[in-house]
Amino acid sequence: MSEYQYYEFQAVDRPLSDVDQSALRKLSTRARITARSFTNSYDWGDFRGDPMELMRRWFDLHLYLANWGTRRLMMRLPTRLVRPQAFDRILSADAGVELKVAGNSLILDISREEMEPEDYWDDEGDDASWLAALAPLRADLLGGDRRLTYLIWLMAVETDAVDGSELEPLPGLGPMTDALDAFVSFFQMDPILAEAAAESPFATVNADSKAAREIVSAFSDREKTEWLTRLVGDDPYAAGELRSLIRERMEASTADHALLSRRTARELRARADAIREARRRKAAEAEAARLRKAAREEEHARRQRIDALRQRGAAVWQRVETEINRRNPAGYKTAHGLLLDLKMLAELDQTTADFALQIRSIRERHARKGQFIERLKDLG
Repeated sequence: MSEYQYYEFQAVDRPLSDVDQSALRKLSTRARITARSFTNSYDWGDFRGDPMELMRRWFDLHLYLANWGTRRLMMRLPTRLVRPQAFDRILSADAGVELKVAGNSLILDISREEMEPEDYWDDEGDDASWLAALAPLRADLLGGDRRLTYLIWLMAVETDAVDGSELEPLPGLGPMTDALDAFVSFFQMDPILAEAAAESPFATVNADSKAAREIVSAFSDREKTEWLTRLVGDDPYAAGELRSLIRERMEASTADHALLSRRTARELRARADAIREARRRKAAEAEAARLRKAAREEEHARRQRIDALRQRGAAVWQRVETEINRRNPAGYKTAHGLLLDLKMLAELDQTTADFALQIRSIRERHARKGQFIERLKDLG
């Protein structure tokens, strides 16, 4: 398997200037560079730039994958919207995560190695769609939706890097979004473990609009004026910061209940095992039902053939002789199939003695046809 590496960077909050693009072009003469992105792939060699440095200077998102089983996702997050404390749980676990400070931003670096390698990659197809699918996770984080941190914690649960008694970091994971599903797929996580976690809901601001409305209603007139002014202005973070504030107040109002209802890592794994076992049983039952149906249909078809044989009488034995005399595998196979049906007909009509005489006669007449005689073993 030849080596393959794919790099993609995206500038979300600020487009790249002409000067920025010129600086990036010095790192790669063949990369696809736009005001919002830098994309390159390598079948040999390596990228000369430092992804972390590119994130510090220019980009908000980075995705890397290699066909030997390494994948990486990086996000640059403004500290005014995301506090470092939000990542304490995942940083304390061995989840392949680093958090670095870069000026007024945090850079979240998620990587996973030794995954199932891919036989081939296509930077014009699936690879180029990964970052687009994962990008909404950054906007969710900036808006106070921390379910991404839950999934990262769940990766540590998968590898037994989390004690079984440890509580889940959030009250739940559901409902899963397309971006969360993409994260599970990209990092080859156990989808059933994620499904078990998603059985308990994480009430988003959009999903729990009643609670959000109550919190906004409690804002002072001054707060409402400030937020409306920011929302209609040029502040790119205003909407996300407002959602984050509402999310914090929603969580504060339900903190005690949410803590009591949280599950342990051990309970999540047990639930995933239960889902797996239920699906295994269901699949086994479905397969058994399919086999029973196929057997019934085969038996019905066989009886129809036997009724037709009974009506044809001696002509069937003549057909057997014709097929044997073709002296080829196809003819032998057809003759053998007819003889099996004739055997069943004899058993139904209680004429097995006559059938045995016919078989003995056939053996004697065609004794030199070794391949055909070998097929008669199951006829007695």
